[in-house]
Amino acid sequence: MSLTPAGTAPGYGALLLRGLLAGLIAGLLAGAFAYTFGEPKVEAAIAIEEAASHAEAAAPAAAGHAQDSATADDHHGEDALVSRNGQKGGLFLATALYGVAMGGLLATAYALLRRRLRTAHDSRAALGLAGAALLGLVLVPFVKYPPNPPAVGDPATIDQRTISYLSVVVIGLVAVWAAVLASRSPRVGAPEWVRACAGLGAFLVVVVVGYVLLPNIDEVPSTFPPSLLWNFRLSSLGTQVTMWTVLGLAFTALLSRLGPVRPAVPREPSESVAV
Repeated sequence: MSLTPAGTAPGYGALLLRGLLAGLIAGLLAGAFAYTFGEPKVEAAIAIEEAASHAEAAAPAAAGHAQDSATADDHHGEDALVSRNGQKGGLFLATALYGVAMGGLLATAYALLRRRLRTAHDSRAALGLAGAALLGLVLVPFVKYPPNPPAVGDPATIDQRTISYLSVVVIGLVAVWAAVLASRSPRVGAPEWVRACAGLGAFLVVVVVGYVLLPNIDEVPSTFPPSLLWNFRLSSLGTQVTMWTVLGLAFTALLSRLGPVRPAVPREPSESVAV
């Protein structure tokens, strides 16, 4: 089997620039989604936290300890180092920076893996990489460790939660990689459904084993409204889905302006090579 060039690939700089621009667009749109659908849930969670804090601070005053109550109120007022307006403005900055970083990673992955992707279509390759990132970086961790609003979580366990979350992110990426390898393992000419089942099986095996090995973390108090909790989680998931969907589409659209970005295409053994 020989290789025949089917086009000239653009430089990494051109790909990276388009990835960064696509990431900026995706980050701003994801920030708009989070501001519209997520911020009301955050406000409600903060209101619940403040109500609980005031209730705890009022208990000593009711028992005749007014000084302790005033101290508790002062301490609670000092907790907010950044105002809510500042946090809302910083939301767009954070999502924009995150989008730019993810766009750079997507462009880098495309530049490194394009020759290994078995598709002749550049748009399909770019969208496939964005979809794989969404699956491995977002969906797999979300099922195991869904995000919690600001009012939920024990500060003493933040190190354990961080390590566990990073571990499940690695497991998600490994699961996607295993699925790709397994889908290519059947012999040439095997039906597509066989390849799909092999890939799905490998993905599920890695994910299930990872879920079993990682600890369960549930710090949501029983008094927290379940509807608010799940609405917050769904809005967080929607923000990530918006980010990666827009990133994949924007990067694909910008990539098309470069013209065909075909890698070396393998010839079939029956084809001849002109000399």
